[in-house]
Amino acid sequence: MKHNALQLYDYHVWANERVFQHLKELPEETGRTEIVSVFPSIHSALIHMFVVDTVWLCTISGDSFEKVRTSTAHLSEELKNKSIEEMEQLFSDLSTRYQTFFRNQQDMDTISSYHHPHFGTLTVRYSDIIQHVVNHGTYHRGNITAMLQQLGYSGTPTDYVFYLYSITC
Repeated sequence: MKHNALQLYDYHVWANERVFQHLKELPEETGRTEIVSVFPSIHSALIHMFVVDTVWLCTISGDSFEKVRTSTAHLSEELKNKSIEEMEQLFSDLSTRYQTFFRNQQDMDTISSYHHPHFGTLTVRYSDIIQHVVNHGTYHRGNITAMLQQLGYSGTPTDYVFYLYSITC
C-alpha cells in the first residue's frame, strides 16, 4: 500500500498541474500582472513555490544548509523571465526528481535531522517534510486563487477531495 505522504505528494503534483492548465487558458499577461496581494504577481507566487519545493528536495536529499542556500540563491532571479509553459515544465521536472528520491527510500517514516543556523536542528520523518511541502503548496495555490479573483478571473478547484474523486471515479 502506498504511504500516505506519497499520495499527498501525488495530490500536490495534480493540483499544481491543474493550476498551470487553468493559467494557460487565461490571457498571457495574467500571470505577470502586478497586484497588491501576498505576492506582487501570480508568476512571483509560482517562483516562490518552485524555489521552496527545490529547497526541501535538496534538504531531504542530504544537502547541508549552506549547499542548499548556495545552489538556490539565484534561482528566483533565473525564473523571472520564464513563461508559464517553461515554469510548468520545471515543476514537472522537479516532481520527477522527488519521485526518484521516493523510489530510493525504503521507508518514508525514516527519521532524519536537518540543521538550520537560526532555527536549530529539526529531527523528523521524511513523511513530515513531504506533508510540509504539500501544505505549503496548498497554501500558495489558495493565494493564487485569491489573486486570480482580484484580477477578475475564477480559480480552479484543487481541493484534496477533488483529487480523490479524480483517482477513484
